[in-house]
Amino acid sequence: MAYGVILHVSGEVPIFGEIEELPNTSDTIIIVSNPRSREGKDLHYLQDEVVQVIWPIEKINFIEIMPSDDDEQIISFVRE
Repeated sequence: MAYGVILHVSGEVPIFGEIEELPNTSDTIIIVSNPRSREGKDLHYLQDEVVQVIWPIEKINFIEIMPSDDDEQIISFVRE
């Protein structure tokens, strides 16, 4: 299952993309597929043909994990 994420890389605009699995505490890199800006535009420092990028974890400030389509289908209990 791929996760939609927003990477906040030091000194760069946030990057939206997909990762196959969440990083472990021992990981030193993260592989992102289909990297793009939040608006869906290409990143100016990547070639147009690029489909995956490897970033070192040390350059990433934090990672936002976006809800999947399955998560939006969940209806939780609401007490009135």
